[in-house]
Order: sequence, then structure tokens, then C-alpha cells
Amino acid sequence: MSTLQFLRERAGVLVAGVIGLSLFIFVVSDFFGNSTGQRSKQKKYYEIGKIGDESVSYQDFELEVQNLLEIYKLSGNTNIDEATTESLREQTWQKMIRKKILDIQFKKMGIGVCPEELDELVLGNNPHPIVLQLFSDQNTGTFNKSILVNFLKNTEVDETTKKYWLFFENEIVDDRLSTKYNTLVSKGLYVTSKQAEFDKTLASATVDFSYIMKNYSTVPDSLVRITAGDIESYFSKHKESFKKSALRDIEYVTFDIIPSEDDIRQAEEWINKTKTEFSEAPDPVQFINLTADSRHVGFYTPLSEVPGQLTEFVKKEDLKEVFGPYNEEGTLKLAKLLDVADRPDSVHVRHILLGAGQTRSIEDARIQADSLIRLIKSGTLFSTLAITNSDDQGSAQLGGDLGWFPEGRMVVPFNNACFSGKKGDIVTVETTYGVHIIEILAQSKSTRKYLIGIVDRKIIPGSMTNQRVYSDASQFAGTNNTYDKFNLAITEQGLTKRVANDITPQQKTLPGLETPRNIIISLFQTENGKIVLDNNDQAEFEEGDKYVVAYCTKVQEEGIPPMKDVETDIRFLVSKHKKAEIISAEFEKNNEA
Repeated sequence: MSTLQFLRERAGVLVAGVIGLSLFIFVVSDFFGNSTGQRSKQKKYYEIGKIGDESVSYQDFELEVQNLLEIYKLSGNTNIDEATTESLREQTWQKMIRKKILDIQFKKMGIGVCPEELDELVLGNNPHPIVLQLFSDQNTGTFNKSILVNFLKNTEVDETTKKYWLFFENEIVDDRLSTKYNTLVSKGLYVTSKQAEFDKTLASATVDFSYIMKNYSTVPDSLVRITAGDIESYFSKHKESFKKSALRDIEYVTFDIIPSEDDIRQAEEWINKTKTEFSEAPDPVQFINLTADSRHVGFYTPLSEVPGQLTEFVKKEDLKEVFGPYNEEGTLKLAKLLDVADRPDSVHVRHILLGAGQTRSIEDARIQADSLIRLIKSGTLFSTLAITNSDDQGSAQLGGDLGWFPEGRMVVPFNNACFSGKKGDIVTVETTYGVHIIEILAQSKSTRKYLIGIVDRKIIPGSMTNQRVYSDASQFAGTNNTYDKFNLAITEQGLTKRVANDITPQQKTLPGLETPRNIIISLFQTENGKIVLDNNDQAEFEEGDKYVVAYCTKVQEEGIPPMKDVETDIRFLVSKHKKAEIISAEFEKNNEA
């Protein structure tokens, strides 16, 4: 097995979580620049936002996104949907914020991670949680340092693996910097006695008062005279209150990328070929993880929860037969029964979690677990030890009680310890969280359960299909290069036009599209009545399983509009002000009387 494949298998969903590590999310004003006008053919650069006073170009941002996507793909996530892509884009932006702002603060405060400290976080007695996750057995949760050492040696000769590892190494450094910074900040946050006393006074202070009111509507409009001078004066004094946000309207059509008959045939050929290999695989779970689109889920399932098409198959309890292929919502699947067992439907347990990570090594957690088990066996109450020792604060105050839960609710090692044991058992199990001491308090009646392995392959459009739809969209955009032609072609071709109004620069959604950020970014670089072009002057936007061709139909720039555009609003406000003067004069007169 290659070193890269080794890391892929152990990374699992860790990459998705690690990629999301960010210290803070800053609210960045003026997310888009105020540049206006349709791009010229030469203009390939534009800013998408500012972090502090520093502009961020679309090109720099996209480069970071592509680097992150490459790491995600190296993790074995070959089929990346639009939601994941959008999430990675958002996380990229947050990481760029941290890089451009927080790194300055780290430098000012003298916060850093030296090479020796990084070595300790990777190879020391107390490895970082990322290292524990990557180099721990997924079934037992046990960390194996020798595998880590051998892996690091192999990165010296494999550039792809080295790049993959450096990503995790950088995340370890970022997390360490975050911990140091947050510790310093938290030490400086406290409430003084004077502030506490003042807050208490504010919270307890009360007043009694009486008031009268009169609605503006009680004053007839005929009593109010508004001149042009009134309008000009009000506008001059309150210009900022009329400031408008940047908004756009858009109209667009979509060209769906649907698998062709040839795409379906190729997927069927692959699944039929794989069926023989699956039936002969000595390690079905490993075969699934290396071959299928989805990783194996190691939970046992009662017959009542087995998918309908597999019910009769699992009833035979044949561990050699492979069922399928069958089509489930556009995905071809093969099923193989890996095990059958009588297991409880649900269990009631309590546990003590001894977390392993920055504050305690896995070895120390094991030693402490052994000590606590000896205390339990000597008569010390489990609940008392849970309250004083467990790192799971949610259950610690309940004596470690997790209540009843069905199979599949917990991580695999914890789940198997609870459902494979029997009432009264006290066992230890290691997960990525640390070492758990588990006591099985009760189990429901056992029922027949099935461990099913699934090899799946989603039927997706091939490159030829994608190219055909792209050509259709490209021809449509090129032929219908005016707004009038655009609308006429929609009618003639029976297409469905979608409309979205008052789009903001920060908006992330458009009707019928999953992640239209690229379209929205480009929309704000487009003149009214013009076709929307991307940064490469292309009119065809690929959005998930479709291509989009769009027109900008309204432009409202950020800033103070001409007085004539808001005259109606000003007239209403001036009238309201004059009526207030009339009512106030009445109050004064009545008060004098």
C-alpha cells in the first residue's frame, strides 16, 4: 500500500473538519469593490473584497480554493458536490482573513511555533489530535507511533504525499497558534468589581412615568405646506440616511447536464465487472473503501431498517453471495452480507471519557483508566468517578449517564463495545476522543441484525455529455448576444427563464442554483442590459449539474442617489416633521393653559 493511500484511509472525514479550522470569522465591510462598467477584453483582474485595507484579487482567491480542492481530492474525495465546493470557498476566505490579519497580531505579540515545538506536536509523547486521528487504528483507536515515523520517512521521496502531509502540518501549526492566542485573550477578559456593581444597579433600577401621545394622522395634510426649499434643505442635512446599497437584478436560463445512455452503459459495465471482484475479495471492507464512491459504514442493521430491495437477500444469511446491481436514486449498488448477529436493539450505558490530546497523552489516559477501573472494582461509585474525572462535561454531571441509544448513534469502536458486550460489563475502548471506560447498565431484547457492505457508483455525466451541453449553452449565449434576442430565444426554444431581484454583493443563493457565487461576483462587474461574463470573458457558467447563461437587468450602485430619485420619500419625512411641530405647539399651548 502506498504512503498516500495509507494516509487517505486514515484521514476519512478529518480533512473536511481540518479544512474548516479557522481562528476567527471577521465581518468584512465592502466585500466587493465599487468598480463599475462592463469589463473590457483586457481586464482580467478585479478585486472581490478587502481585508483591512488590503485588496484581495479574484485570481489569488481562486488559487487558494484550487489548492484546497486538490488536498480534498487527495483525501479520496473524488466526487465533490457543489455544497462541498461552496463550503471550501467559504473556509478559504476565512483562512485568508486569518493569514492577513491575525498573523500580524501574532507577530506583534511574539506568538509562534518553533521547529522544535512542531516536532514535539508530531513526534512527542503528547501528539496533536490531528496526528492521533491520522495514525490510529480505526477499529481500536490505538495510536501507532512507528507507523507515523515510517510514513514521514516515505514523504521524503514522494512529492505528492509530501504536499499532502505539509497541509496537515500547517493546520497543526495554525491550531497551536490559535490555542496560544485564545489563552492570552481569555486571561485578559474579566469583569471588575466596579463593573459588576454598576451592572447590578442597572438591572435593578426602575422608574414610573406618565405620557400622552397624538398620531401624525390627526393633523390634516392641508395644514402642511412643503416648498422646494424644504426638500432641498432636508436632503442636504440627511444625505447619509438615503445612502443605497449596491444591488443587481438578473435573469438567466439553465442547460441541465444529464447522464446520457452511453454514460449509463459505462456505469453498468463497471458495476458488473466489479461484482465479480467484490465476491472474491478477501477483505470486503478494504475493497469497499478502495473501490466504491462511499466508505463502508460499520454498523449492524435490524431487518426493519434494511432497504426494501435487500430484505429477502439478507434473510438468506448467505455471506458469499453478492446482490445486485440495483439502481437507487441514480446510483448503482452491489450489496454483500458481511456478518449476522443477535444484538440489542438499544443500550443504556454510562462512561468516563479520559480525553487524549494536548493536555494528556494516550498512554497517560490508558494508565488513568486502569487506575479508575481498579477503584470501581474495589467499590468506588462509578458515578462519583465520572463527575470528578470525565472530560465529557455533558454527561459527567449525570454520573456519566448517556441514557438509551440505538445502534449507529456513537462512533464505531464505542458502538461495538456497547452492543457486543452484555449487561454489567465494564470495558475500556479507545476512540479519537480518548479512552472511554464504559459500563453497560441495561440492554433491550436482542434482535437479528445484519452487517451489510455496499459498493456504489453514482451514474454521472461523462466528459462527452458535459461537452455537448456546454456547446449548447455556448451557442445559445453567442447567438443571443442582446437582451431582446435572449428573451426571444427563450420563447422559441421553450426554455424556462428565472428572475432574481435585489441581489446583494454578499448573497450566496439564486433560485434553482446550488452555489452561484461566481455568477454573483461577475454580475457586479456587468453593465445593465449586458450578458454576464466570467473572469475569462466566458458567458457559460458551470453550476453543479448545469450550465447557466445570464443577463444583468438592473444596476443600483452603492452611494447617495440624486435628490429627484428620493423626492417622494423626502416629502413624506418633511411632512412628518412639520406635523410634529404642529402637535408640539398644541402640547405647549395646552400645558400653558
